[in-house]
Amino acid sequence: MMETDRVIPVVIFLHSGSYPRELNVGSERHSYLHFDYLICDLSSLPFEQYINSDNLVARLNLPNMRYRAEQRVEAYARAVQGLLSLEDNWEKQSKYMDFIDIYANLEHDELQMYQQRYPQEADKMATFSERMRAEGMQQGMQQGMQRGEVAVLLRLMERKFGRRLTEDDRRRVESADVDTLLEWSDRILSANSVEEILH
Repeated sequence: MMETDRVIPVVIFLHSGSYPRELNVGSERHSYLHFDYLICDLSSLPFEQYINSDNLVARLNLPNMRYRAEQRVEAYARAVQGLLSLEDNWEKQSKYMDFIDIYANLEHDELQMYQQRYPQEADKMATFSERMRAEGMQQGMQQGMQRGEVAVLLRLMERKFGRRLTEDDRRRVESADVDTLLEWSDRILSANSVEEILH
């Protein structure tokens, strides 16, 4: 479908070890897929070879590569620099920053060292974190407003028409956005039936 002439499977391992060099998918009676693959052992790759790479995946994985203990802060910093310079989408930046944090796993004193040695990147990430927190709060407020509008509209409709709404009508109200809920709330004053409000 993609006009690919050759596929080379590569399996990436985070830690050194003795791994099988083939994969067999199937049952005891029949094999559906069998192939050999190349092994990429990240922990054996010297991180210095990739600190200026234009490959985002390589830069994000610097903390998973081989370095001396005293180089851990630099591996983290170079990964963050790669993320900021190679990825523009802030949602992806957020996701990938979590990846870097988890695998670098810096201690408190190492984080302080990072902030001292790389103040520009640290400030940028702090601003980024503030933005993410603010957007998270705004999203939470919108969800709270939507839930409140749903509860009020359901109550008003049931009181006005003297009956419990059908499950379909309830689902429709619960899945509506805030603007739609407000529009339906306006209709309740003149409507003679649930259908007039929701349709």
